[in-house]
Amino acid sequence: MGENIVDARGLRCPQPVIKTKKALEEMAEGTLLVMVDSDAARTNVANMSTSKGHRVEVEEKEGDYHISIIKGGTECYLYNLRDKTVIVFGSDVLGSGSEELGKILMKSYIYTLLEEDSPPQSIIFINRGVFLTIEGSEVLEDLKKLEERGVEILSCGTCLEFFQKKDKLKIGSVTNMYTISEKMAEADKTFTL
Repeated sequence: MGENIVDARGLRCPQPVIKTKKALEEMAEGTLLVMVDSDAARTNVANMSTSKGHRVEVEEKEGDYHISIIKGGTECYLYNLRDKTVIVFGSDVLGSGSEELGKILMKSYIYTLLEEDSPPQSIIFINRGVFLTIEGSEVLEDLKKLEERGVEILSCGTCLEFFQKKDKLKIGSVTNMYTISEKMAEADKTFTL
């Protein structure tokens, strides 16, 4: 079990995740050390790795992050226990027309997800959809309950930065377009609202 190294410092999203994923695919088992220099890259690499069933340890060293990813013979089957349904929210309102009605419908839809016997595996928020996961959102409590039930809550980092709301995120984690694309491609069913 040797140690491999990926130096992803200075690379822009989604390159650190792509390089890490390729390196992991080339390994049978062992430890992969990934070096990154931003919080977003640290979060994205760690989330991708844990979602694949690998153990992750992060250490900060001289302003960089050293992520040790342990790939062994045991894989994580959590996501295979139910249909891989992904819901993508591209707005903070449901439907077009009245914004006031759209907010009511969105709140009702997210509440309804709580009542389902088999909630989605992941809920992804892009564009104005990220407003549902930040401070002041009327659906935060319902999203927290969904997360407690094992639903993965992901918000687009580029979108949060565009709206200058990254520091206002209150639920779930920040993700990137590579992970969003991968989640949608691997899903049994994808719904975009």
